[in-house]
Amino acid sequence: MTETSARFERTLVTAALPYANGEIHLGHLAGAYLPADIYARYLRLRGRPVLFICGTDEYGVPITLAAERQGVSPKELVDRNYVSIRASFAGLGIEFDNFSQTSRPIHAETSQSFFRDLHAQGRLKQKTTQQFYSPSQQRFLADRYIEGTCPHCERDGARGDQCETCGRSLNPTDLIDPHDALKGEPLELRETTHWFLPLGDWQPQLESFIGAHPEWKENVLQFCRAWFKDGLDDRAVTRDIDWGVPVPLPDHAGKVLYVWFDAPIGYISSTREWAIEQGDPEAWRVWWQDPTTRLVHFIGKDNVVFHALMFPAMLLAHSEPFILPDNVPANEFLNLEGRKLSTSRGFAVWLPDYLAKFKPDPLRYAMARNLPETRDMNFTWEGFLARNDNELGNNFGNLFNRVLTFIHKYFDGAVPAWSPDELQDADRAVLAEVAALRDRWAEHLERFEIKAAMECAFAAGQAGNRYFDEAAPFNTRKTDLARCGQSLGVSVQIVRQLCAMLAPVVPFGMARLWGWLGMETPLFHGGWDEALRDVPAGRPLGRPEILFPRLDPEAIEAEVARLQRLVEDRPA
Repeated sequence: MTETSARFERTLVTAALPYANGEIHLGHLAGAYLPADIYARYLRLRGRPVLFICGTDEYGVPITLAAERQGVSPKELVDRNYVSIRASFAGLGIEFDNFSQTSRPIHAETSQSFFRDLHAQGRLKQKTTQQFYSPSQQRFLADRYIEGTCPHCERDGARGDQCETCGRSLNPTDLIDPHDALKGEPLELRETTHWFLPLGDWQPQLESFIGAHPEWKENVLQFCRAWFKDGLDDRAVTRDIDWGVPVPLPDHAGKVLYVWFDAPIGYISSTREWAIEQGDPEAWRVWWQDPTTRLVHFIGKDNVVFHALMFPAMLLAHSEPFILPDNVPANEFLNLEGRKLSTSRGFAVWLPDYLAKFKPDPLRYAMARNLPETRDMNFTWEGFLARNDNELGNNFGNLFNRVLTFIHKYFDGAVPAWSPDELQDADRAVLAEVAALRDRWAEHLERFEIKAAMECAFAAGQAGNRYFDEAAPFNTRKTDLARCGQSLGVSVQIVRQLCAMLAPVVPFGMARLWGWLGMETPLFHGGWDEALRDVPAGRPLGRPEILFPRLDPEAIEAEVARLQRLVEDRPA
């Protein structure tokens, strides 16, 4: 346990709320959800109190746009996508303690209460601005409902928030010839009044807060420093749109809370929902208001500003004391076969499609070995195949199968007679090597360095295979049965530790192996302590099966071909 971890009694882990306008793909998984799940599982393995919270983000313009194009209501769309997203997470072994929806009444109640508190204190400012209005629809249009010509690259089809051609951020008023994106009709500017959060009022506190965390990832710190240098501006917390949490004030019909404001409150409302389901509605407070709770936000780098600056400002502004995030380990982006993912073109690997063809553990492992922790990384199907066959199969699975199968074949399926008091130099050396790698593995996970942790696990697997080969029980069985049993006993201890080290990453396979080893403590309920104890001689072991079968190269080739067709069919 690091000095930072020792300061806290419990850990609240959140993963960025996935937007409910479509399915989850590998980019989402690499950015937030897999790292968060691995870390939460690690804490459970260590027996530390942890709550893993998430839910779907269901308001905002992309939802209404998608719903209109599909001819369904926004609520129908988000409910359908919620079910699919939740099933994808479950299929991949992402285990939340609560997975909610921001369209549920408890979220409206929580976010409206938050808004009322800031409004009652006079923390919010009211401003009148100009916004595009559709005379035919008699409503103000949000940025993504507006298209026009980009003032920078002069390409048509730029949206009111960004030009997809040159990538520049835009405001709707920047566009040349702005018009309704769906109907093509001209628009006019009209005045509208909204509430704003003056972020600049909290800049000194936020600078002090960020400055107290030099251990954060450099990408997060640089992002925050850049915002501080430019100065934090007022940020609108309400907008004119039908789909959202209604502004809880008189004479505000047709106005809702801006999604950037209500979405992070979704972490709190999801925790409240969890507390109610536990039978203690006030239990959420210990996770959000007790300073002995550690809050860790797992996000992609595109969410840094909301979790490192804006949400902390909202928590600071509230009249009740809320804890601030102790870390925001934001990941960079994941590319696919050397190209940027594109959901509009379907150039992505969607989790429902993946899970219909492959097992979850190989993907979890391949991505954990290649997470974009400090720079953008690339996922390839060829690399996925190699990780599964050469590492999961040949390194780990091979060792597990050799040790347990040998014991079943020649020692009646029970751990042979062995003693930690009768170790030879080679035994002590390998056990010391694996223990040191295990300790470094834990240190890396404490610092959210999953790739480095997996390097330690892989090296421990190599050490175990090397020891088994050099101890050669297949020879000593005939020449020195006592030595054969001793070396197999040592091998079982290595397998036990590898099982714990791999468990947060490949939980399905390691749950089976944990059972074969006859371990009594549930793996993710403090199994770490048992993983540190020797498996005694005479313990019956389960008969092993192939945990990580080799993948069909033709199935992998089909996935590569599908993506290649998308590239070839892309319009010039």
